[in-house]
Amino acid sequence: MEEGNHSEVTEFILSGLTDRPELQVPLFIAFLLIYGITLLGNGGMILLITIDPRLHTPMYFFLGNLSFCDLCISSIIFPKIQMNFLADRKSISYTACTVQMYLSIVFGDVECLLLAVMAYDRYVAICNPLLYTVTLSRQLCKQLVAGAYAVGVVDSILNTCFTFRLSFCSSNIINHFFCDIPPLLALSCSDTRINQIMMFVLMSCITVISLVTVLLSYVYITSTILQISSAKGRHKAFSTCTFHLTAVVLFYGTLLFMYLRPTSSYSMDTDKVASVFYMLVIPMLNPLIYSLRNTEVKDALRKAMNKLLTNS
Repeated sequence: MEEGNHSEVTEFILSGLTDRPELQVPLFIAFLLIYGITLLGNGGMILLITIDPRLHTPMYFFLGNLSFCDLCISSIIFPKIQMNFLADRKSISYTACTVQMYLSIVFGDVECLLLAVMAYDRYVAICNPLLYTVTLSRQLCKQLVAGAYAVGVVDSILNTCFTFRLSFCSSNIINHFFCDIPPLLALSCSDTRINQIMMFVLMSCITVISLVTVLLSYVYITSTILQISSAKGRHKAFSTCTFHLTAVVLFYGTLLFMYLRPTSSYSMDTDKVASVFYMLVIPMLNPLIYSLRNTEVKDALRKAMNKLLTNS
């Protein structure tokens, strides 16, 4: 490639998760299992929410969209990482790298904002139960989801365009298993200060707004639950939030660790592990979190299985 001119770059080389040959096949099998559970869990969740009228509520509408995001995030990363486990040359074209970054940012942002919307949903359900279906009308639910996608698209366009305007003249080897912003900035020979500031500001705004929404929602939720005189009532009200709280802690904890830690403490190897958790493990865990102790989901699954067995 011609030095100083990033337009001459036709492909990048992904270093992958590890360069140890003896780990490639075991990791391939492990990731195949993770992706299989992700497909089954999230696909099953979407199907159940679609076919069972009892799940046609705002909470499950948002959960269905969360499952769709989880499927997309995993599917953006999985095929390439699996191919590279078995390939001698772990290459990705310039165009494919651009698309992979763009889509991963879009769906990452949407998931972040959806968790905030779901916190608001729990606030309305617990603090204003009589007005739940009125406040969270079907039109408002669609607008909230559309708004999350709009923010994700704008953020992704800005970050992707600014990243791929940089020059990559010293090397085309990305020290990662997918095309993410930090390793590409580290690879560039251009001045990346504007990119770093923009990435930090945009990610901070989205994350902070989402976290503030979650925290405020749960402050009001906690206050309302404490006012319930019955211990059984308090437990029932709090149990409806435990699934969401677990997903929030896993997602935001990983996100804050990945993108908002000081540059001086940045490590590509640490980032790879966090990215695996963020991109592949959390999408696998989310449907399990929302289904294992969720009576409505388990009843819907039981009903669907009985119907399937009866028809067969």
